[in-house]
Amino acid sequence: MVKRVVVLTTGAFDILHLGHMKMLADAKKTGGKNAKLVVVVASDETVRRNKRRKPIFGAKERKQMLEFLKPVDEVIVGYEPLSFDKVMKRVKPDIVAFGYDQTKIRRKFEKFVDEKGYNVRVVTLRKHIVNPMSSSDVLRKILRRRLRQRNF
Repeated sequence: MVKRVVVLTTGAFDILHLGHMKMLADAKKTGGKNAKLVVVVASDETVRRNKRRKPIFGAKERKQMLEFLKPVDEVIVGYEPLSFDKVMKRVKPDIVAFGYDQTKIRRKFEKFVDEKGYNVRVVTLRKHIVNPMSSSDVLRKILRRRLRQRNF
């Protein structure tokens, strides 16, 4: 029996949009035909700290939304504080895929992998131009429309 390649990716996924869907599909593809995609969704505290705002949806809701997506095989709510070691021991990934905008966390992770000696391939996924809006852009758009409606 051939071992399934385990791909790990992370994110807040607070407001799911087409860019997220394509990113998750790309992440799974990095592992080949029978890959298993495990997603670590950010805890509410991580969203507050990184986005400087309260999450729109709680971690449990974001976890459940991700579980409905075709490329996703398993979802874990992130550890607080973030523990690469706990994630690596639990998931045992062959590949860790970071979004194009996750440079800071990717660098921390690469340093961790080097120090601990984990044998894992680290990849950066491409940005999809089809939907250049981030979750923050979606929120700003909603707020602008709401303000315009109030002015009528």
